[in-house]
Parts: sequence; structure tokens; C-alpha cells
Amino acid sequence: MYWKLETSRLAKSRPAGRCNTPSTRLLMLLITAVMCTTGQSVAQADPGVRGGPAGAGSPIAGLTAAQQSFFSAGLINFMQLDSVTGSVTNTGNGLGPRFNAESCGQCHAQPAVGGTSPAINPQIAAATDQGATNQIPAFLSSNGPVREARFPYTSDMRQPDGGVHDLFTITGRGDAPGCNLVQPNFQQAADSGNLMFRIPTPVFGGGLIESIPDSALLANMNANLTAKSRLKSAGHPNTSGNDGTITRFGWKAQNKSLEIFSGEAYNVEIGVTNELFPNERDGTPGCQFNSTPEDITNFSLDGTALPSDVVRFATFMRLLDQPQPAPSTPSTVHGQQVFGKIGCALCHTPSFATGQSTVTALSNVQVNLFSDLLIHHMGPKLADSVSQGGAGGDEFRTAPLWGLGQRIYFLHDGRASDLLKAIRSHASSGNGQYPDSEANAVIDNFKGLSEHDQQDLLNFLRSL
Repeated sequence: MYWKLETSRLAKSRPAGRCNTPSTRLLMLLITAVMCTTGQSVAQADPGVRGGPAGAGSPIAGLTAAQQSFFSAGLINFMQLDSVTGSVTNTGNGLGPRFNAESCGQCHAQPAVGGTSPAINPQIAAATDQGATNQIPAFLSSNGPVREARFPYTSDMRQPDGGVHDLFTITGRGDAPGCNLVQPNFQQAADSGNLMFRIPTPVFGGGLIESIPDSALLANMNANLTAKSRLKSAGHPNTSGNDGTITRFGWKAQNKSLEIFSGEAYNVEIGVTNELFPNERDGTPGCQFNSTPEDITNFSLDGTALPSDVVRFATFMRLLDQPQPAPSTPSTVHGQQVFGKIGCALCHTPSFATGQSTVTALSNVQVNLFSDLLIHHMGPKLADSVSQGGAGGDEFRTAPLWGLGQRIYFLHDGRASDLLKAIRSHASSGNGQYPDSEANAVIDNFKGLSEHDQQDLLNFLRSL
């Protein structure tokens, strides 16, 4: 047992990129030799965040010079810090009156721009930037995930809410004189069981996801029905109430397009009104410093126009390439076979092909996202009691697994930083309010694997 624990401890504690030092190799060889003579095996463990190059954050290959230029411009806007009225350092304007972050890039940062929560949470510094007097909520820490807070119900717990309640206000900032707003009472919400979290979803390969035809998603949904029925894993699309087509962005696949995704986040997370979401979420007098919408198309006298920030954000994400996996090893090849064998691939579909796009570089591309982009019942353990579109309180989009090898936090609320814990959290028995998780049978299959097969599966996932 000691050797199992020691091997697991070494795997978790060694710094990234240091696993091949002579001393570590020697110790691992000694441990392996002892285990061979004692008949003990190595306990499975998350290999940890993969080191080496990010393998993400670059534009998709084959862009024209003009498209590359727009990608670069979008990247600049994506990283731009916003203030209330614009400043020398925070050149964007429109922040607040309530907000969660000061830029898109603060939250979408790991392992490269466009990713998810970084190792150091930028919300801690944003809370007091420019003299703001915000208190740090108990559920945030400098070495924890970036989070937004949602209240599933109104304060009297009688009606559905589900909306984002921003963590911070512009009260006290030098660029918001006279504004006096109070942060939400998160402790009261937590005490009443009315506080849920979301962490940023990676936006790599956004244009590729956007370019997968609805017909391909529906055909995949209707494939392998015998196996899906046996595992009690079905899934269904979330759809737009406007045109009936499949929505696919966000934790519950609630947003139809990258522009809607961008416009909503700009207003909800940063507080910047825009042409898609033109109204302030908080109209408190004394806290309105700009005309609305604050982000607009910039018209000129010669009849041309410069795109808004929202369009630039969407263009950046649309032209952002999919993450590249690590080179295969015998362990990861076998791990992918196990992944398919136990049923993971029925929901985490390995790949799709895009259709014809006006952007040639997005046409007929293999998209290795490991998701069916459908929403599934995940049971009470993961339920957040928030409904969005056709997704109920326990339903979530199958999270794309590309780039998973370099993620620090897992699941919609960042509750897990250990991949093994994240996998096991997929299992949940129904409680009357919500049904069994559709992943239960697959997780049972995972638990029935040998330790060797489990470890190869974990190694495969960390190679993505």
C-alpha cells in the first residue's frame, strides 16, 4: 500500500516538465522493481495538467491576409481591459455598474487566450481595481477558479431566477464618482441553498463548432441507439425559440451563435451594453456614466464602418483553431480504445466534419471536439436548478474534451481539479426532483475497469 500511495504522491506533486529528471526516473524504477516483486500495482491517478506548449490559441490554418488581420484585431479587443468611462490603462469603456471581470481574456486564459480559468484568479485584483471597495466573496480565492454566481430562485425561494448576480460593483472606483451600490448577499444565498456557480467555458474552435451542420448533430444523436438505450443515455438538442435550429454555446448550449455568446457575456460579465444587449442590467441612478449601448458599430462619413467589440470578439473566436493533442503513446492509444469500449464516446463524440462555410478555412474540416453538443440529464449531484432554453435544472451540454489535458478545473462550477474526481462526479441517483444521471452506467463501467485500464484512460484524456 505504501508504494501505491508514494507513486500517486509523486505523480501529483512533481512540477510540470520535471517528471524525467534522473533522480525521479531512478526512484520510479526502484518503486516499479519493488512492486514487481511484491505483486502490487500502481493506483490510478490524474497525471495532472500537461506541461509543454499550449497547443492552442492560434488562428486556424488557411486564413486570408484580411481574415488574419481581423483575428489579430479581435485578439486585442478580447484582451482589452475595460473601465467605466475609459482610461489610459483600461482603454475600453462601459464597465459595470455590476461586473465579474474587466475583460474577456481575464477569464478565458488557460492554457492560452481563449481557454478557461487560469491558475491565478484575476477576479481578486479586479475587485479593488481603481479604488473599488468590493469584498471578496468566500467562494473566490487567488488560487481557485474564476466564477460567476447564479441564484436559482428569487430571495423568497418561491419563483425561478437563474440569472447571473455579478460579484462586484463600481462603487469606490475613481472613474465612478457618486455611485453607491451594494454587492449581493452571497452568504445569505449560500445559507438558503440558493447559490450556484459557473466557470468559463473554453472558446477554442468556436467557428468549427458553429459550422457543424444541424443534420450532422441529429444524425449522430440517432446513431448507436441500441447501445445508448442499454446505457440509458439519450440526450437531446437545445434549440432556438426563434428559428428552431440547434443552439450549441454555453454550459447548457443556450446560445445560438458566437455573436450572441459574446454580446451576452459582454453585458452580463463585464457590464458593457452593446447592440445585441443594449439595456443596462442595473439602472441605479448615479451609476450611469455613458449613453447606451456602450459598444457600437463605428460609422464614418464615407459610408464605411468599423465593427463593434462584440463582432471582433466573435470573429476572434470564429477563427481560433481547435486545440492540438499531445503525441500518442501506447498508453493513450489504449486509453482511447477503453474510452470507446465503456461508452464514453456515445456522448463525447470524437469528431464531426464542418459543412461549407463562407470562410474557406472552416469548410470541410474534421472537428475533434469529443462532444455531441447535446444536453443530457446529469442527476441531482451536478444539478444547478437553472433552466436555460430547453435545458432543465439538471441538464448540461456534453462538454467538449479537446484541450482537457491543460485544464486546471473541471465541471460547470469548477468543483474538481482532479480528473478522477470529475469523472466519478458524473454519477448520481435520482431524487424525485431530478432523474438518474445519464452517465451512471458508463461510470459503473469505468469503476469495473482494471487499474491499468483506468490509468490509460486518464492518460488519454490528459493527452487531449
